[in-house]
Amino acid sequence: MADNSKMEKVVSLCKRRGFIFQGSEIYGGLAGIFDYGPMGVELRHNIKQYFWQKFIVEREDVYGMGAAILMPEKVWQASGHTELFTDPLVECKICHERVRADQPEAISDHEKTHKKEKVEWTEPVKFNMLVGTKLGAAEKTANQVYLRGEITQGVHVNFKNILDSMHTKIPFGIGQIGKAFRNEITPRDFLFRQREFEQMELQYYIKPNEEEGMKQYEYWKQFAFDWYLGLGFKKENLRLRQHAADERAHYAKDAWDIEYNMPSVGWKEAWGIHHRADWDLRRHTEYSGVDMSYYDEETKERFIPWDVECSGGVDRAFLFVMLEAYTEDELGGEVRGYLKLTPKLAPVKVAVFPLLKNKPQLVEKAREVYQKLKKEFGAVEFDDNGNIGKRYRRQDEIGTPFCVTIDFDTIEKSTGVTVRDRDSGKQERVSEKDLVEYIKEKVL
Repeated sequence: MADNSKMEKVVSLCKRRGFIFQGSEIYGGLAGIFDYGPMGVELRHNIKQYFWQKFIVEREDVYGMGAAILMPEKVWQASGHTELFTDPLVECKICHERVRADQPEAISDHEKTHKKEKVEWTEPVKFNMLVGTKLGAAEKTANQVYLRGEITQGVHVNFKNILDSMHTKIPFGIGQIGKAFRNEITPRDFLFRQREFEQMELQYYIKPNEEEGMKQYEYWKQFAFDWYLGLGFKKENLRLRQHAADERAHYAKDAWDIEYNMPSVGWKEAWGIHHRADWDLRRHTEYSGVDMSYYDEETKERFIPWDVECSGGVDRAFLFVMLEAYTEDELGGEVRGYLKLTPKLAPVKVAVFPLLKNKPQLVEKAREVYQKLKKEFGAVEFDDNGNIGKRYRRQDEIGTPFCVTIDFDTIEKSTGVTVRDRDSGKQERVSEKDLVEYIKEKVL
């Protein structure tokens, strides 16, 4: 399967099977804006839950929070975003479309639309990506605010609140998941570069010490890499890459990316691990006038902590998981495309079928089994639409690990149900009393 073919097939599957829709599609859509359908919202939720479980729930040194989307202008002045959160923009002198100057693929794609015309570009100018709005009923007194360009600052401005309310000690972390907004010049590659997206982040505060900083930085690099592998990726499709000095963001003392080898595109950022040092807390101290330092009772020292950040996009993780999971093989003499999702991420864990929909005793029994599994696993589907082969194919396409079929032997001989494995297509008889444990061992 060609790389570009794989991307096209995943994009098609996403709409056909209810994973992703273009935002406001009936009105022509908005570039870089997407809506999640019934299957997509479940997969997205499972990715977020896996982050929350590993980075927050299972740790004693990390707290969760959820910060507001709207923040005053002064927050973004302090963080450096009003001045430095920019991309280079160039404009086509023929049609006046604007693209990013540092994206040769975007420039090349645009030039192809003009065919034989030679495109001339303006000189690059800086374009700030923050999305602003006004809050307040009266125009003269309305406050300039911004939809956050990153979720990070919501944690930093609450550093003192977490410290005082939770009575915690350094080192400790604060994790959150939330929406961010960027007025991207050239949104592209489906979910990869959007204008509205969701982030998963951990800010981990440590003593301002080079030895401690390096130790924690290396630890979180490996922790984040292992977490990404846990989404079901082949190790050879992920790598760690350090940013060059001129590539790092304005706040970064050091920066590494986890990159995914994206079909038809190449290595692209999936996750960032940034050594932000004391940039954020120091700047918020200066701009707010509130002391964001930490007092160590044991050493009697007062200092502004350093911050190690683990940051990844939910939507990018979703896209990369879909690309990694999409598989084609031959089963029963036919080519099939299916999602080889790791079970913990699958939007549907089990599907239950009566062999025939016009046999009340099969339907009744299938409903009974469905309700039993639904109580245990939640994400369970009942399907009696079409022949059994088509039902299997649909479940394969949405990544359902197991299908349970109720047939006449289930009713007449009490020989249990048939459980079909998504990846191999093999079927196995499992007794009703053992069914929940059988599924539980394989999907949880």
